[in-house]
Amino acid sequence: MKKAEKIKVVDDLTTKLKSFKNVYLTDISGLNATQTSNLRRACYKANISLDVVKNTMLSRAIDACDENFSELKSVLKGNTSLMFSDSGSTPAKVIKDFRKKLDKPLLKAALIEEAVYIGDDQINTLVAIKSKEELIGEIIGLLQSPTKNVISALKSGSNNLSGVLKTLSER
Repeated sequence: MKKAEKIKVVDDLTTKLKSFKNVYLTDISGLNATQTSNLRRACYKANISLDVVKNTMLSRAIDACDENFSELKSVLKGNTSLMFSDSGSTPAKVIKDFRKKLDKPLLKAALIEEAVYIGDDQINTLVAIKSKEELIGEIIGLLQSPTKNVISALKSGSNNLSGVLKTLSER
């Protein structure tokens, strides 16, 4: 690869690292062509960009970023593939689902918003992460719950109250 091509690859990686808030570093070594194709297909269906990169290129891209990705550099050994996603938990779900058939891909590290998760043992934690929209929906539901309870109590109470008043007026 010529120097100009390497510079373009590093620039593209730097742009992707800056534009996505959720980045997963995985190891897909040992997968044959069919298995890799199936993983790519699963990632495509889940709106995840899967890129296989050289560690030196990724290291240079990390250095070129303004953000502090230095913790990710410690896992740059062996084969590395990157998963870029808008959702924090979707790549973890794809990895976990793909592992039902195989023992790969292995999670090296993940950068979710500003939090860094290192190691394959973090996969269950990452699956449980909720998106911003899911959290907002839960909060709205919790805030509406007391209001709904009061309204339903008032509605049911008015029926009971009117029934009692009607019975008393008949007597």
